[in-house]
Amino acid sequence: MPITIEEVVERIADWRDKSVAVHPLSGGLTNTNYRVEVDGTPYVVRIPGASTELLAVHRKNEYHNTKAAAQAGVTPKIAHYLHDENVMALEFIHGETMSIARLQGPGMPTRMAESLRKLHAGPRFLLDFNMVRLTEYYLKVADEHAVRIPDRFRDRMPAVYRVEEALARHPLPTVPCHNDLLAENYIDDGKMLWLIDFEYSGNNDPTFELGNTCQEQQFDEPRLVEMCAAYFGSPQADKLARMKLNMIMSDVGWTLWAAIQAKISAIDYDFWGWAVERWARAEAKIDSAEFERWLAEV
Repeated sequence: MPITIEEVVERIADWRDKSVAVHPLSGGLTNTNYRVEVDGTPYVVRIPGASTELLAVHRKNEYHNTKAAAQAGVTPKIAHYLHDENVMALEFIHGETMSIARLQGPGMPTRMAESLRKLHAGPRFLLDFNMVRLTEYYLKVADEHAVRIPDRFRDRMPAVYRVEEALARHPLPTVPCHNDLLAENYIDDGKMLWLIDFEYSGNNDPTFELGNTCQEQQFDEPRLVEMCAAYFGSPQADKLARMKLNMIMSDVGWTLWAAIQAKISAIDYDFWGWAVERWARAEAKIDSAEFERWLAEV
């Protein structure tokens, strides 16, 4: 059984004999989160969910990378950490948790790119991240645990390997990436967009990061171009094509993540619907007339 929030509060020595108020936070898809006020100072406590090892969450990597991202100035600092339970108590960022609608607003792709450039210029992360290898791992987990996956998924793996081969022809230097930038993993304090939850972070091709977050925000072509221009200095055709292929790779991998969650998670969320939505987007792009052009352009 996961540790309780009461046990966490009891184990943090600096919080003993102080006024502590605990408030559950909604929205976590892997973990249980709380706002904990200690003598009026707020923290966010993150308790890992059950069986997250099946989702390829490497907690030592997450801890190392969260500290590195905090050093880069894009995520809150870790105030306390229970190593045996992998529980983080983080400094609280006063700001608005983002939504897809908010990140589709004017100028937001540029602001997102600014935060990503800051992260990518920061200290290297502990491990590398490769979505193709993660997809292969998730397929193995699905086989071993009788997880339902979308029809035709395995039939599409040759297309996935074609994308991998194309991207490897002229590889970009890897940088420390978040790799899972849902809208809710951005917090706007009015000055900058902070990034949170580094469970899948690792050194990676920066265009995966850009493609992943553009896909999660359902960006249209003008927003994709704005993001590319803000990050690279101009909307270079090969970089845009890399982003678009990595939008496919993002949906391919996170489709299986959601399918596994539908099997193992105790969180009340429609993970299967999430998987079906992402798989439909991935298939549509693989079948599109532009797919072959993107492969050629990279």
